[in-house]
Amino acid sequence: MARGGSFTPMPAQSYLTPTTWDAALSALQQPGALPASGGTDLVPLMRDGIVDPETLVDLRHLPRGREIALDTDGNLRIGAAVTLDTLAHDPLIAAHAPALALAAASVGSQPLREAGTLGGNLCQRVRCWYYRGNHPCLRRGGNLCSAEIGENQYHGIFRTGGCVVAHPSDCAVALAAYEATIDVRGASGARAVPMREFLVPSSARLDQETSLGAGEVVEAVVVPAGSLGGQQVFIKQMQRAAWDFALVSIAATRRNDSEVRLVLGGVANVPWRVTDSIEEDVASGGLSDDDIETLAQRALYDATPLSGNAYKLDIAAALLRRAIARLARA
Repeated sequence: MARGGSFTPMPAQSYLTPTTWDAALSALQQPGALPASGGTDLVPLMRDGIVDPETLVDLRHLPRGREIALDTDGNLRIGAAVTLDTLAHDPLIAAHAPALALAAASVGSQPLREAGTLGGNLCQRVRCWYYRGNHPCLRRGGNLCSAEIGENQYHGIFRTGGCVVAHPSDCAVALAAYEATIDVRGASGARAVPMREFLVPSSARLDQETSLGAGEVVEAVVVPAGSLGGQQVFIKQMQRAAWDFALVSIAATRRNDSEVRLVLGGVANVPWRVTDSIEEDVASGGLSDDDIETLAQRALYDATPLSGNAYKLDIAAALLRRAIARLARA
């Protein structure tokens, strides 16, 4: 989706590989320092002239950064430096969070998944070609969203502020369905951020897509025990058969307590959770084809497609029908 600009990135003056959190957080307090991991988004950002770091701080060597484990309460903890390829194939993820495994497996190409990390996937910048192409859009300090009046076929169909771009993370959609928590670290300490608050809509801020403060980074993702197992679905519709961002995606879960969660991706600045009443109707079961069609259409009542992306309504409805049918009839 991004159209590369003509910028030539300047190499960072220094590259640090700390092995302790104290060292990493101290380095990140220095002017011009940025966190780095797989580089699959950072390098394009440098190429496009969006960031010009003086120091890169590699976060891949920190304690427990690549650990996947169940804690004593049965929650699943995933270190931020775990690669997408590991997520896609790890037996613990497959057994307890298969929707996340499917989401990770759907990202890009094999080399990208081997380099890209979970933390980086959640924190990647938006892929709008106006933003990446140095147009004076809202995120570049302009006074209007260029996509609002321009090319917008890959943008959102639900409004969450002036910028209409859709967030590109596939893993975020699954984690939103799990109601995961993001463990964050910074110089002022550690905090746990609910997934629904970690990614922020353009109505909240335009300088970045997360609620991270200056010098803060993702330490781990925690999926609560109650969200693990049960029935899980992840479906991603792309323009190409592989190596592409989602036109629309869906993560759907029926937990062991029978509660249902439905979350759409590719349709808004943030993962878009379907309303509680629809989830409750799905959880009740016994749905006919007509019932499922009605629920799918209800989920899209508030959509306001742009001039070039009304087709996303049809894709979203189709994915909702498939996901609801699998949960309601299982």
